[in-house]
Amino acid sequence: MRSNSISSVTSATSATSASQSSEDNMQIFVKDLSGNTIPLSVPSSTSIATLRNLLALRTNLPTSDMRLVFAGKHLSTPSSTLADNNIPRDSTLHLALPVRGSKKPTCDYKKDAKCNAQVQRIVGECGFCGGKFCSKHRLLESHQCPNLEDCKKESHERNADKLNSERTVTIKGI
Repeated sequence: MRSNSISSVTSATSATSASQSSEDNMQIFVKDLSGNTIPLSVPSSTSIATLRNLLALRTNLPTSDMRLVFAGKHLSTPSSTLADNNIPRDSTLHLALPVRGSKKPTCDYKKDAKCNAQVQRIVGECGFCGGKFCSKHRLLESHQCPNLEDCKKESHERNADKLNSERTVTIKGI
């Protein structure tokens, strides 16, 4: 595991840092999701993109997934600098990752108007038409399944087979 020692950005800002004094460097802290604090010593003219690249090297996360937050504000413009975002010395930035898969599936019923109710888990999927339906439209008759007649025939045959298999046969002559 890497140590949390203070790192400085030299390669990305070598042209600008040569003309600036070391007093322009400031220390900031980046807190990740696991609660670890990463101290960084960077110039105030460091861009958000450079800071993301530096953090990508330290955390092994892709830069496209990183979101930096300071004082409740997302630092989304990659070309802006720390000074542009009014980030002072010894401040803490928070590293956030985007939320994936947060959209819940909605009902497929479209008779009169689209039903936006949430799909029922397990019982909300129709095995005959493949649609996903809410508790109001999950029954075949409710969502007017195009395969309703096939469903009725299959259900009737399944019940007839079950009744025939459970039929008791009496032996005559005993």
